[in-house]
Amino acid sequence: MTQVTLRTVGTVLTAGAFATIAFDAFGQALSPLFGYTKLAPVGLAGASLKAILGTNPPGAAHLLHALTGLIFYAAGYFAIVRPIQLMVAPRLHWSVTAVAYGVALWVFALYVMAHLVTGNKPFLGWTGITWVALWGHIVYAFVAAAIIEAKGAVFDLRRDPVAVPAE
Repeated sequence: MTQVTLRTVGTVLTAGAFATIAFDAFGQALSPLFGYTKLAPVGLAGASLKAILGTNPPGAAHLLHALTGLIFYAAGYFAIVRPIQLMVAPRLHWSVTAVAYGVALWVFALYVMAHLVTGNKPFLGWTGITWVALWGHIVYAFVAAAIIEAKGAVFDLRRDPVAVPAE
């Protein structure tokens, strides 16, 4: 089992930072540049705050978006998703897990938060933003996982780890 050290925390935070930059660059710059819709993650964060707290203080939505990308989503891959995958399918390549995690993040954002919490149509009505958001979340998860895996920050909860050949 991998110990969670200060270096590991730094790796997860670094992964979250670069993944958030990749997500925002894709969703707010590259997607519109290629003629697709622009993502509005801060708008969704603000609507979520308003629905949950009854208010959206100035700057809070930006902070929520940043913290979600920097900490929570990256930590989710490191501490929950990858360890479960290692227990269930230890030989599955991390990239497959990352793509599946990106899809799960997309479902969380566009169904749970956008629909169940804020009251929008499920998956925002299956419009152009739906598909840009799907790819954006996959990009996020892939970048975060690649950094975590490259640094060897794997949280292995198995009692008897299976020897997996190095990549």
